[in-house]
Amino acid sequence: MKQQLALPVLAAAILLLSILAPSGCSYDSGILTIEPPDVDTTVQVSFSEDILPLFDELKCNISGCHNTGGIPPDLTPANAYDELTQGGYINTEKPADSELMQWLLGNRSLPMPLSGPNNNLNEKVLAWIIQGAKDN
Repeated sequence: MKQQLALPVLAAAILLLSILAPSGCSYDSGILTIEPPDVDTTVQVSFSEDILPLFDELKCNISGCHNTGGIPPDLTPANAYDELTQGGYINTEKPADSELMQWLLGNRSLPMPLSGPNNNLNEKVLAWIIQGAKDN
């Protein structure tokens, strides 16, 4: 008697799961991208005075991360500008599409910094790129 009752209950459970499972989980082939922030480009952004200090403050260029001999790009004060501008991280024609911006926004594997997108850094970096990514 128990076996006769167990079979319909099992069949009902399987049917219920097959109905509910697809609605609870779906595959989306699209990539979620975070849009760049709006920036005030009337305020001049200096690489040495505004960008480099943020790399230090956020510990981007500490040992084991983006330091000399670490994970590219090398964001130490002596190397950061050349690494970013000559390493394919900056696109002054399409600043928001710059590889650096895509990492900072979290549109790549891991966001940078690892703590998550930093609005202050993102706004300053984007403004700096829009202004021509000068070594100033």
